[in-house]
Amino acid sequence: MNFFIVDDSAPIRAMLANIIEDDDLGIVVGEAEDGSEVYADILAAKKIDILLIDLLMPNRDGIETVREIAPSFNGKIIMISQVETKDLIGEAYSLGVEYYITKPINRFEVVNVLKKVQEHLLLKNSIQQIQNSLSGLQQLNQPVTPMMGASRSSQNETYAIIASGKNILLELGIIGESGNKDLLDLLSVMYDIEQMGNRATPSLKELYEKIVEKRLGRSVSPCELKKEIKAGEQRVRRAIHQALDHIAALGLTDYTNPKFEHYASTFFDYAQIRLKMRELEGKAGTGSTGTNPRVNIKKFIQALYMEAKTL
Repeated sequence: MNFFIVDDSAPIRAMLANIIEDDDLGIVVGEAEDGSEVYADILAAKKIDILLIDLLMPNRDGIETVREIAPSFNGKIIMISQVETKDLIGEAYSLGVEYYITKPINRFEVVNVLKKVQEHLLLKNSIQQIQNSLSGLQQLNQPVTPMMGASRSSQNETYAIIASGKNILLELGIIGESGNKDLLDLLSVMYDIEQMGNRATPSLKELYEKIVEKRLGRSVSPCELKKEIKAGEQRVRRAIHQALDHIAALGLTDYTNPKFEHYASTFFDYAQIRLKMRELEGKAGTGSTGTNPRVNIKKFIQALYMEAKTL
């Protein structure tokens, strides 16, 4: 079994990882200190079977994170917290969380809960395999209508753009950043908008609103919407600055590097690249504050979308 632990306390994460590995319950293949770093596609890529997540965290708490990943995550979720508020625990259960571990961590309780979860997960997987087999047999007898074909074609184009976007982000050096998921979601939203006949790129605020609504639903409260938009903006900004660092470093190593020549001019302004290169060389002026140069986020997102479509 593959485990992923989310808790803002490093000692708690280490304690849980030790219990899991010492008792041969599985392998801890990923950790995060906040829910804003956790998305269903990340868990799927790591083939996570069991997610252990803290209820209260500073940026995005366990409830909000579970609400975001629950529709797509096929594994089991275990909530961890010392909070015993019935309303919060009840909301967690309503979102599909079936198991709960209290703090301070008790080794005996953790082992018992994890073993029970593993048994249920194995049973669920067995039932799912049977259902998939039966569903496959039924689909063999169903003709594909033109409407279904058109829908599948549009979906395939979306997947192709996302796949191209992932390759571009990899070359930009930000595939491992938490803002990676937000950038890929922006590509999907921009493609949907274009398919509706709108060729103009919406404002950044509109784009962020659409990806939050896509994740949390249109019924998301204004407070949650504002909070998640702000978190998304921060993740995207950090990811873009990481790309700027990566491209500038390529230029310092080899000014004729094909990736540098193409991506530097496509995603950034020349002045930004030169400033970052000087900072990396340690040649920034004495009046420099050492902060990151300002980047045009909308230009970066537009360039990423056009590059992904081209590829």
